[in-house]
Amino acid sequence: MKTDNVFLITGGAGFIGSHLCSYLLRKGHKVICLDNFVSGTMDNIKPLLSNNNFQLIKQSVIEPISCHADIIINLASIASPKFYQKYPIDTFKTNVYGAINLLELANKSNAIILQASTSEVYGDPQPLIQNEKYWGNVNPIGIRSCYDEGKRAAESIFMDFHRIYHTKIKIARIFNCYGPKLRSDDGRIVSTFILQALKNKNLTVYGDGTQTRCLCYIDDMLEGIYKLIQSNDSIIGPINLGNPQEQSVIQIAKLIIELTNSKSNIEYYPLPADDPKHRCPDISLAQQLLNWNPTTDIIEGIKKTIAYYQNTELPS
Repeated sequence: MKTDNVFLITGGAGFIGSHLCSYLLRKGHKVICLDNFVSGTMDNIKPLLSNNNFQLIKQSVIEPISCHADIIINLASIASPKFYQKYPIDTFKTNVYGAINLLELANKSNAIILQASTSEVYGDPQPLIQNEKYWGNVNPIGIRSCYDEGKRAAESIFMDFHRIYHTKIKIARIFNCYGPKLRSDDGRIVSTFILQALKNKNLTVYGDGTQTRCLCYIDDMLEGIYKLIQSNDSIIGPINLGNPQEQSVIQIAKLIIELTNSKSNIEYYPLPADDPKHRCPDISLAQQLLNWNPTTDIIEGIKKTIAYYQNTELPS
């Protein structure tokens, strides 16, 4: 891949998006960040604004997009259950209309386009480990369906554009990702637990805490996304990207209490509707086709994330 490609990163002011913008700039690429700042923040990209290879477009992907890019990475969507349940219609439109607008732009620009899909396409999965052949167990009319079905519909339209127009597509199914810049108010377990622990508040665990998550540190996720973009045109996915080291929610909570030396206890609340009981990716396809493996140990990653919140979220 040449080092001066123009990348369009939609949702570029969000958690993964802002990290990806920085990552690509360090590799010598030009980056256009498109975001409407519903969930992304200006603070995430403020250090990039003075970079001559960085451009910001304030816009929603729901509206037609007019720019040129060699490579498009679509990260546009609210990804937090707390927020997408608050804005379900906008979330669905972003995933579906946004996908169509970006695919049309990719055809016009002859660009490669990557869809950042999600492990949520598997819903509340029946197999304990999810591979790309599993079609999922999703409630199409539940409180999470605006996101789950929106992402599933986006995958569908990506595949149809590829079959009909030979659009150069790639689909990554991203499992739980964490690290610095996760919004502290979005309800994700890592950011929520860390802030509660640092303030010696009780950690809020929903259900009995035995439900599992597999946490992938942001640096590993960026490498996976970049390797998928660099792969040959025959590799289109979907491909799971995540860390297969499964942890129960209660294990994560206890680890964060330990690493923050917190006085917090754990409080239990009823499990929300359609909350998945198991999340564990089979990444053998990514290992085989992309030579990718996450390498960041969970203790190392959590420590780095704790340090970020200590420096940015707590009063001095």
